[in-house]
Order: sequence, then C-alpha cells, then structure tokens
Amino acid sequence: MTGRRTALIGCGDISRLHIPGIAGCGSELVALCDTDPARLAAAAPELTEAERVTDHRALLGRDDIDVVHIATPHDQHVGMALDFIGQGTPVLTEKPLAASLAEAERLVAGTASSGVRVGVSYQNRYKSTSRAAKDLIDSGRFGKVTGAMARVLWHRTREYYNDRPWRGTWQGSGGGVLINQAIHTIDMLQWLVGDVSEATGTWGTYGLADTIEVEDTATIAMTHASGVRSLMLATNLNVSNDPVTVEVALEGGSLHLGKDLVITDADGTTETMREEVTASGTRAYWGASHGDLIADFHSELTGEFWINPAEAYKSLWILKQVLGR
Repeated sequence: MTGRRTALIGCGDISRLHIPGIAGCGSELVALCDTDPARLAAAAPELTEAERVTDHRALLGRDDIDVVHIATPHDQHVGMALDFIGQGTPVLTEKPLAASLAEAERLVAGTASSGVRVGVSYQNRYKSTSRAAKDLIDSGRFGKVTGAMARVLWHRTREYYNDRPWRGTWQGSGGGVLINQAIHTIDMLQWLVGDVSEATGTWGTYGLADTIEVEDTATIAMTHASGVRSLMLATNLNVSNDPVTVEVALEGGSLHLGKDLVITDADGTTETMREEVTASGTRAYWGASHGDLIADFHSELTGEFWINPAEAYKSLWILKQVLGR
C-alpha cells in the first residue's frame, strides 16, 4: 500500500483508467480537476470527500498532495506539468509528451534540471507479453532482430471528434491517429527494436476530412540505430477496433504480439504465451496495464522513472518526422 495522496487533472475518457489505478495501488484520490463542471461532477461520484476544482492552479502550493496525474488535452500537458515540477511535486502525465516537439523539449529540459520524478503513460510496456518479447530479444536466444512490422487498425467516428473538438486539430492534439492512438505502437517498436535514427512516411485524411484537419491514416518506415527497418500502418477508418499487432523477425525465429505472444522458432515450432491480465468492455482493446504503470510510479516518488520525458520524446519525434509539423 503506497498511500500517496493524489490529484487527477482531466476527467475525460482516459481518467476512467487512472481512477481505479490510483485506488488499486492503495493511493487516495484527494482532488479532481476539469474545466468542464459537468464532467468534473460526473467523475468518480463515489469519492464524495474528494475536492473538485476547475482550475489546476488551485492545487498548487499544497502540502497535502503527494503526486499529480495529468490527463488533459495534449497541448496542456507541458504547462501544467512544469507548474507542479517547479514546486517539487512528482507528475505522471498521459501520452503524448506534448502536441509539439518544441513544447516537448521544454518539458524534457525542465524535468532534467529539476530532479523531480516525472513519468509518461506508455502502459503497454507493462503487459506481460510485451515484457516477455523484450526479454527474448535482449537475451539473444533467436539472434539479432532483422526487421519488424506493426498494424493499428482502429475505428473512430465523427462523433468521437465532435465530442472533444481538440482531438481533430493540429493545435490541440498535434496530429491524429499517429499521436492519439498509434503512438503506443510507435513506442513499442522503438523499445523492442532500438532507437530510431530516421523516420519517413505518408499520411492523409481520407475518410474524416469533413470533421478533422489531422490525419486519419498513415504509414511509417523507421530505420533503427542498428540499421534494421521497421514498418507501421495506422488508421482510424477500420470497421472495428482490432487488436494491435507487432511482428518482430529475428535471425532464428519470430515474435508475434497480438492478443497474446506467439513465439516461432526457426524450425517452425511455436509457443504461445497468454497475456496475464486482460481488459473487458467496449474499451478492452486499450489493454489493462495502466494499473501496473501507476502502481510502479507510486511505489517510489523519488528517483528517475524509467519512462521519463526524455524516453517519451522518442516516439513523438518519430511521428513528427512523418507529419512534418
């Protein structure tokens, strides 16, 4: 039981994973913040004692808040994070790091000079199958990675963007499918295969141009520091939200990450590793690892977190090379 007194800023869709994650690791949600009074009132109604405010600045200067979670629109992450980092309060922010590289660089620099614990929610790294794939690659059991491929075939409606107009704008979101949905998979590719030295690709708004100004479909070709190439296809125009797939080819076998991890040896022998914890409901395809990341962050509020702003910057840099803005 960590018992961290926590404030959550942003009560939109993703807060539905932060709220149980905070409770699940033994921490107490003592304050919620959202600029929309109705959304604020509707969040976690069972927490009758939690303070509710519409301006995050009302939470500054408090000694009864141990850690802050930020789950706001992308372009608000950096300013809010720096406000709390400046007073020494640990911050866990949702992805992406920022809507722009310039803002992201400001947070990376501010974090590095502060000594404050700051984390970014790339929770898919905590899936048991993801960890197993990483361990297999790093062990050298199948030799070196020779290539990788990933697919994010999801579905978003006009109503999804109309409900939160910032999602479809360059200023508010910083992009479309790449920054809001596929960034987790971009992070997975660079984490599994290695740092990316070059990224090129194409993007377009092929089905939602009457509603959004950002991309709904994109492809990326990444060249990693090792010289290996990985490819990714991402779209919000699929008929359904299919499981994300990541395939890694190695000299002596291959790994297929989907709902589970399928390990194939050079002789064709396969082994399937089931995901330890799975989600249910309409958002099951999001996965169930937010709780593990939150518990890890809350376990210690001093020292550098392994998914820090400098680490999270990598995936944002990759997609911005493709978007060009």
